[in-house]
Amino acid sequence: MTITLNGSELTVEKLVAIARFNEKVELAPEALERIKVCRAMLEEKLANKEIMYGTNTGIGEFSEKILNDEQVKEFQKYLIYNHAAGIGDPAPIEHVRAALAGRINVHAHGNSGCRPEITLTLVEMLNKGVTPVVCQKGSVGASGDLAPMAQAALLLMGEGEAFYNGERLSGHDAMERAGIPIPGLQARDGLAAINGSNLLTAMSAIHIYDMERFLKQAEIAAAMSIEALLGNMKPYNSKLHELRGFKGAITSAKNIATLVEGSDLTTGKMKTKVQDAYSMRSTPQVIGTARDAVAYARSQVEIELNGVGDNPIFVPELKLTLTGANFQGSPVALPMDMAGIAITMVCVLSERRLNRLTNPALSQGLPDFLAHEPGFYSGLMLSQYTADHLIVEQRILSTPASIQSIPAAADQEDFVSMGMNTALKNGQILDNAYGVLGIEFMAAAQALDFREFTPGKGSLKAREVIRRHVDHLEVDRPLYNDHNKMKALVKSNEILEEVEKTIGNLG
Repeated sequence: MTITLNGSELTVEKLVAIARFNEKVELAPEALERIKVCRAMLEEKLANKEIMYGTNTGIGEFSEKILNDEQVKEFQKYLIYNHAAGIGDPAPIEHVRAALAGRINVHAHGNSGCRPEITLTLVEMLNKGVTPVVCQKGSVGASGDLAPMAQAALLLMGEGEAFYNGERLSGHDAMERAGIPIPGLQARDGLAAINGSNLLTAMSAIHIYDMERFLKQAEIAAAMSIEALLGNMKPYNSKLHELRGFKGAITSAKNIATLVEGSDLTTGKMKTKVQDAYSMRSTPQVIGTARDAVAYARSQVEIELNGVGDNPIFVPELKLTLTGANFQGSPVALPMDMAGIAITMVCVLSERRLNRLTNPALSQGLPDFLAHEPGFYSGLMLSQYTADHLIVEQRILSTPASIQSIPAAADQEDFVSMGMNTALKNGQILDNAYGVLGIEFMAAAQALDFREFTPGKGSLKAREVIRRHVDHLEVDRPLYNDHNKMKALVKSNEILEEVEKTIGNLG
């Protein structure tokens, strides 16, 4: 189903549909009209020699340099050239597609001043599968993601590189093969294509989508481990959490209670401790905290996706040109730093449950390290080592980037968000998180195999899915294959999808 971009209704889910699942897009007719009205105002101001930043002036430290008519025509080309200054491997195609969709949605407000041809060309690029090759590194998150967005804007001049039909081509060849006319750049067009935090926001939206699904899987893994450790089920009564009032914890407790429905542990017939360790009974509070952090980050990202991130900004109804800093990435960078920290925190908790599953002093009678012949076999002893490595790396990556400003452009840009660093490290944090949770899932399934009671319906289904990919560990074997399979399984969301088919959607 085609997604209409009108400047105000772009959600995380819609962006993922465009970026990851190649949904078609269209520009709302009223948005196209707004773009035309704004462009007419800009051209009138140009004809009247009104000074407008980045249109008939230089940029950054050169903003006081006034351009003559001939320079105005050529300036946008050189602006894109000198800003296409990134470094490193190409960004994933889904990240760049999401950034293009976000930029179209900015233009849809009719405050950017570019020609309609620029926005409509970006729409065609998305719909025909032409994705600019964009270096991952080089943006400081203000004035927006200049380096990567400039690399993307090279295609508007028939330059740069692009991925098309699985090939990496010159930008000119990709546009020609796709049948997309090259619009070229006129006054204001180049800056309007690049001056916003669109790539870091796009990446953050995709990360939020994946984080939310990760947290649901963390609750499934927790339910399995808690059952395997003969947990007391009282801490997962939603009434307990309603009395405190945190929305995330209430949801998390309800989910865990739903996952363990049908378990012999819920009947009161089996002996359990009066109180379990924090890594078990604090699970709703901890995952709930992460849920609340990610929910806040979502709210900020969706505001940015539907806002006017540009400079200058034109207000046609007031015949007004406003310069400011709506490209500043801090509104996204700070909450996304927190979201990354939240995922790391949940992984630390996961590893502590893994420790209890494998530690004979804490495992409630499970075999040492979940091995069939402890001492001769080591079971999952080394799996914990691997989880620990991943978590230490996550802790290092959880240092906030949003406080790491280094001044740029001769101190004209003397505070920058570093939001691209946040986005890049959140991708690494998530990648490690899939590994940590995959190892807990593997250990929980192994532990439940040793128990002689009926687990909850959710736990049973999760174990069944795990066993499609990784066999029970009867005798020691190299575990790296199992770890990588489990990491891929968590990333795929197959466990979540199958469990939700069985017990209904988790909150």
